[in-house]
Amino acid sequence: MDADHRHITLSIRVAELESENRKLRAEKSGSHTPQKVRGVLATVLISASLLLAPVAVIGTWTQVQLVDTDRFVETFGPLAEDPAVQAFVSQQISGAVEDAVDIDRLVSDMIAGIATLPLPDRAESALSALEGPAAAGIRSVLHSSVDRIVESPRFANLWAATLRETHQRAIAVLQGAPDTALELSDSGVLSLRLDEATRQISAELADRGIGIAENIPEIDRSIPLLTSDALVTTRVVYQTATLAGHWLPWVVLALWAGGVALAPAHRRALVWAGSGLTITFLLLAGGLGIGRWGFVSSVSPSLMPAPVAHAIYEQLTASMASTSVALAFLGAVITLGAWLTGPARSARMLRLSTSSACASIRTAAAKRGITTGRFGRLVDRSRSGILAVAVVGSVVALFVSRPITVSAVFTSIAVLAGVMVAVELIRRPSDPADPSPSTAPSTAAEETAPEPSP
Repeated sequence: MDADHRHITLSIRVAELESENRKLRAEKSGSHTPQKVRGVLATVLISASLLLAPVAVIGTWTQVQLVDTDRFVETFGPLAEDPAVQAFVSQQISGAVEDAVDIDRLVSDMIAGIATLPLPDRAESALSALEGPAAAGIRSVLHSSVDRIVESPRFANLWAATLRETHQRAIAVLQGAPDTALELSDSGVLSLRLDEATRQISAELADRGIGIAENIPEIDRSIPLLTSDALVTTRVVYQTATLAGHWLPWVVLALWAGGVALAPAHRRALVWAGSGLTITFLLLAGGLGIGRWGFVSSVSPSLMPAPVAHAIYEQLTASMASTSVALAFLGAVITLGAWLTGPARSARMLRLSTSSACASIRTAAAKRGITTGRFGRLVDRSRSGILAVAVVGSVVALFVSRPITVSAVFTSIAVLAGVMVAVELIRRPSDPADPSPSTAPSTAAEETAPEPSP
């Protein structure tokens, strides 16, 4: 154990000396000016990527959640099972039926018709007293019937089918096309027409033997889904974001990676870039939380109850919030990974200890006749390339499987960690006595002289 400790300490000291030697050579060669230029360009590229990153997330969310029919139904479909939304829809449908059918007049005409029949005097006098309770009873039956229908799985299926059927029209609304099932007014009210839902309710009431169903005409009424002065602007933003949603994330990734690659000290730049990602997406997630308060408070209670507005906003932004948290976590992992591969003494100790542990496992396996032979030597020579491909592959896989989620980030990190451990266990160094013949020196040697941020 003492020998291993001395070996690790010696390796760290050698790495520090090589790093200092590299800095002195850089200063002697007068390379400060090119490094400063590279540092400035790297800063510009990374800053541009961080500024565009939230726009890329919003554009991707717009493209994935709203343009794709399945995602659209998956986003808005669960609203049919939300109690606040059910109560609001039930109230709106019952109100629409009562506005279209004059229940008081209908009961009055029915009582008047019965009064024309030859009835006893006491029955005739009782008919007028029954008019009010009869109208109230019909309203009660109507409301309870509508409540049961709206709370049933049939309505949830109808809701999903209607969303799916009108999805293309909804896209046309956001693009400014006229005569769609979803209507966006100039004042910023996005409404869903009740035509199809009312027809289904009428048929259901008729099946239950409620006679007023026959008197329900075609109802021209809409349910406001979203209300905001910014919705008209949102339509313009949507059109722009849809165009950028596909390629902008790749542009952001290219700017970010290009800035890190151009920086004189890659690891230091990676620390700054990863930290910037974390801060940017934490701010975006916080902005969504503030937006929830602003949206709910801006909706008029007479137009939509606050619980309904809250439920719609939560359902609408859940995917974007999840993506923001996932990318913030990814940025934190990148920052931590950059630090762990850097020249800090504690990071070197951790790397060399891990490498020493893997070397012990390889040695114990070799004593039992388990060795990777030539393949292990090939893996050792190609170790840097294999790890680089694994890192790039993990990032590309994350961006391809959009929207990015926390589980996807965890999976990517776990796979990458598994590849790194497998490489350490499989590789067969040329010098078996050295647990990591090139880890510490090469790690520190890659660090150049100090440069402007990043």
